[in-house]
Order: sequence, then C-alpha cells, then structure tokens
Amino acid sequence: MGILRNIKSDYEIYENTALECLVAIERAACKDVKAYRKINKGKSPLPSAQVEGYKFVMDEEFDSLKIDFSQTFQFEIKDLVNVKG
Repeated sequence: MGILRNIKSDYEIYENTALECLVAIERAACKDVKAYRKINKGKSPLPSAQVEGYKFVMDEEFDSLKIDFSQTFQFEIKDLVNVKG
C-alpha cells in the first residue's frame, strides 16, 4: 500500500476583502503577514503595510481558478483573510 504524503504548496491563499478576489502569497511573505497581525493585534485603525502576491483568474478551458503569474500586485495586509483549505 502506498504512503500518502502532505505536499505543501509554495503559496498560501488569502481572500482580499477590499478587492473581493482570491490572492496567492508566497510562504516567505506570509511570515510578514503573521508578524504584522501579531504586532497590530487590537489596534484601530490598522497601519498601512503591503505584501506582494498574485491574483487568481478564471481558466475558461478547465472552468476553474488558477494563479496568474504574469503580473505581481501589492496587497494591503489589513484586507487579507486567510482561506483555510
């Protein structure tokens, strides 16, 4: 019987609440997101900080979402909500 392994992706998926879209953030940049949330927990209003990532786009051929690696975007960390998968 084969062994099933958990293969981690190089990206984490977040929902951008301001733009109402899904974005992919590299795991290395996710450390910045987690540090920002830890430092600014309970603060109002949240300070401005950005992280680089990619938007998801609709793939018409497969009728599903895919990461568009052709262009990077800057996203406000305060607008990102982690999508549990």
